[in-house]
Amino acid sequence: MKGTQPISIITQNKLMREILYKLDKIAMSDSSVLLVGETGVGKEIFADYVHKLSSRSLNPMVKIGLSAMPSELLSSELFGHEKGAFTNADNKKKGLFEVADTGSIFLDDIDDTPMEIQSKLLRVLESREIMAVGGMKPKSIDIRLICASKVDLNELVKRNLFRSDLYYRVNVVTVEIPPLRERMDDIPLLVEYFINKYAPNRKLKITNEALAYLTSYHWPGNVRELRNVIQRAALFAEKEITINEIPKEIVLNNPLERVINACSVCFNDKGMEFTQVMECLEYKLLNQALEKAKGNQTNAAKLLNLSLSTFRDKLKKHKERQQVCS
Repeated sequence: MKGTQPISIITQNKLMREILYKLDKIAMSDSSVLLVGETGVGKEIFADYVHKLSSRSLNPMVKIGLSAMPSELLSSELFGHEKGAFTNADNKKKGLFEVADTGSIFLDDIDDTPMEIQSKLLRVLESREIMAVGGMKPKSIDIRLICASKVDLNELVKRNLFRSDLYYRVNVVTVEIPPLRERMDDIPLLVEYFINKYAPNRKLKITNEALAYLTSYHWPGNVRELRNVIQRAALFAEKEITINEIPKEIVLNNPLERVINACSVCFNDKGMEFTQVMECLEYKLLNQALEKAKGNQTNAAKLLNLSLSTFRDKLKKHKERQQVCS
């Protein structure tokens, strides 16, 4: 695939590595790929990854966001139109399927596709031919289809919001992209990547405290939200990104902040001694790490940067005595 630029997906997460291995295996085929994941997880990057690894990598990669296009214009955008096919159709226009011929086409937000367009997509995928709006003669096309959905399409099929026959056409290989909150170990790598991207000449760093808040936040906007946070922080930071550059909604909604605030209440309002408060804080951090690691003590220890033996000793100590702070 000489002449192509490789797509780099930043990860050290085990599940993500398994996904990349799966994509490596299917990229050279012409099978349709369905990428499923929440908004902001980077489905377009994964689509680029598949295309660049495929035998079509030197040919076009055409992308369209189906949710952003008015339904009345979709047919023309996807399949083209003849001159005079409708009002303001002053010239003949190629559709995106024709532009993507011999390459790949990426249909983002296919879950938002109107039923009328779903029927036309199905005909194209079955016949491998397109008919321009106002046209009389079909044109053969050779494309690799990559789709993305932010919801489970099978659920839409059950609710009669998505055609089952189209679902089976696009659902040859399904790849579920996990949200950022399920691969928190990728956050330090992503933060470093975005810092280098948005402050390439400043040797900007991030403090451990600021990074701790980022790795404890639930990230509803996923990688896109993290990217925006680091881009904004890099604009205002001097020598390093500190907690002062982290948005308040991240700090105030942070589990670590809630734990510290709770222990502060114990100290100030409940009259607990300092050593008791510190024991309470440690206990809560241990349990928070266990909850985040879904009960896996090895992963929980890594989250706290502790050895497994130290983590287990501390956990045993707290289990053997009654906690004064709940």
